[in-house]
Amino acid sequence: MNFEVIVTCAVTGAGETVDKSPHVPVTPKEVADAAIEAAKAGASAAHVHVRDPETGKGSRDVNLFKEAVDRIRDDKTDVVINLTAGMGGDWVPDENDFSMPGPGTDMIGPDERLAHIEICKPEICSLDCGTLNFGVNDHSIYISTLPILRRMAELTKSWGVKPELEVFDLGHIRLAKQLIEEGLIKEPPMFQICLGIPWGADQSVDTMKAMKDHLPSNATWSGFGISRMQIPMAAAAVTMGGNVRVGLEDNLYLSKGVLATNGQLVEKVIKIITLMGGRVLTPDETRKKLSLIKN
Repeated sequence: MNFEVIVTCAVTGAGETVDKSPHVPVTPKEVADAAIEAAKAGASAAHVHVRDPETGKGSRDVNLFKEAVDRIRDDKTDVVINLTAGMGGDWVPDENDFSMPGPGTDMIGPDERLAHIEICKPEICSLDCGTLNFGVNDHSIYISTLPILRRMAELTKSWGVKPELEVFDLGHIRLAKQLIEEGLIKEPPMFQICLGIPWGADQSVDTMKAMKDHLPSNATWSGFGISRMQIPMAAAAVTMGGNVRVGLEDNLYLSKGVLATNGQLVEKVIKIITLMGGRVLTPDETRKKLSLIKN
């Protein structure tokens, strides 16, 4: 078991959740306030996406990221900042010609995917380690090839930003290990085991253990599930020696039929960790454990 746990709160995500809960933050101010709320509730780190304030849809606008990060840093409440770098890899084939991009496609190169990381210099940014069929009933594909990831890893390493190697299947772990073997990822590496995302690995204790067992022996890792499995998967991760992630990006509910805030989800998982005999690391303790550079 992990008795000293890093709790990350993923405060908004990019999914179509704005109309499902009034608590999902949209504007940069709301996103920053949500990260601060999570930190005050005891979270070690905040994982941050931004949204278009007009439409509520996920955005990769550098200015929106900068405003949200500046607001977090200007507040006296400390939290490790973890920015997504997962935008800009969406391919949706045209229904009349699958060889051509259709509505919803947003494909850009690795440098542009990291434009906000270069400007904001967070302590951590995500690195999605592979391509994935995405979405329940559509043709959406998230594309992240080895050459793209090599370039992204090179850039984050040069900026002193620690990549969170997000893995949605066992093949993604193999790809991440290749990046590590090539010296593109500063050791020890940091992994995020992402479970329950259609069509990645299913969210179960067996799946989490199988993926954990394939990680490098020196890796720090965290795991999460989505929807009603968010809290059970958090408990499983702690039991297996990992860290946890909760938040409205992955789950909107505190209990059946009861909408949650980010702070409430953090408080709930911390209570469980405490009852299990563990404690949550502060942001400074997290920086020390992960060898992070605070900007």
